[in-house]
Amino acid sequence: MAPPRLRGGLNIVFQLNVTVGILIANLINSITTSLNSWGWRVSFGIGVIPAVLSIMGSLLLVETPNSLIEHGNLIQGKRVLARVRGTIDVDDEFEGLVIASELAAKVKHHPYQNLLKRKNIPPLVIAILIQVFQQLSGINAVMFYAPVLLETMGLGNNAALYSAAITGTVNVLATVLTILVVDRFGRVPLLLVGGAQMFVAQVVIGSLLGVGLKDTGELPLSESIVVVFMICIYVIAFAYSWGCMGMLIPSETFPLEIRSAGQGIAVSVNLFFTFLMAQAFLSLLCGMKYAVFLLFAGIILIMSAFIYFFVPETKGIRIDDAAQLWRAHWFWKKVIGEDTFNEEENTSALLAES
Repeated sequence: MAPPRLRGGLNIVFQLNVTVGILIANLINSITTSLNSWGWRVSFGIGVIPAVLSIMGSLLLVETPNSLIEHGNLIQGKRVLARVRGTIDVDDEFEGLVIASELAAKVKHHPYQNLLKRKNIPPLVIAILIQVFQQLSGINAVMFYAPVLLETMGLGNNAALYSAAITGTVNVLATVLTILVVDRFGRVPLLLVGGAQMFVAQVVIGSLLGVGLKDTGELPLSESIVVVFMICIYVIAFAYSWGCMGMLIPSETFPLEIRSAGQGIAVSVNLFFTFLMAQAFLSLLCGMKYAVFLLFAGIILIMSAFIYFFVPETKGIRIDDAAQLWRAHWFWKKVIGEDTFNEEENTSALLAES
């Protein structure tokens, strides 16, 4: 429902809520460690509060204009659109939504079947790979096991939990900053700059651990502080790039008729690789030791190259115009082919005549 000029920032509010939740969880865990056997029970029990708030909040939600128009409620759809935009001058946008809805209604197959059509291959591949790369960058491994990592570096149990709280705070602040700048600088530049910063941070962390832990198995305090600092630098970079863009770019590129299916696939892939990395990281850390961070650095180089060569800028485009991105892209226009262009033009012409 967000207007194109503000869509990026408003979309990232979702990610901001996630980072706030991570921070609150870290703070709660820091406090409940003093409760001995009751600590983990309190930590889990408090999870009931956001669940209840989510249920209550869902009762206040309204249908989106897209959904209302798709179900034939044109008057209500236009009314909601005008209320969201704060003006009654929404005729052009409303007409675009109606046309997109009519195009979606002409689709004969199930949305999940249509995901595999040639014209939908670019947004599908991009959505899946962004989720895969987001997790393979090592972010959740670092966030999940930051207390363990820091404790093994000699900072002690409480210091490790406090450090995790610090990274959570940094994550929130960087996400707030992203909301302010994403619609000014665009998606691709933030991903590339963030990737470079993440790469440097992982190389420094891996190098310090490799050199510092070799002899005594424990880092000196000064080097431990540098590692914590570089973890914060890494978290900042992830927050303003891959953390926020992971769901923003797919939401801007899937056409209306497959958007729900496409977003469902993206979320499923993200959660699967989150689980996979959570299970695999400790084994990787034990087997590769400091080199696991250099592995993440190599993956970050690969995913940055993917963004540079294969992901077009989506800043400011109308969602129903996303297909134009693939027509203009050097690689994706070959994937979808000329037949797709002709099919879309013919369909649009028929709708214009009707």
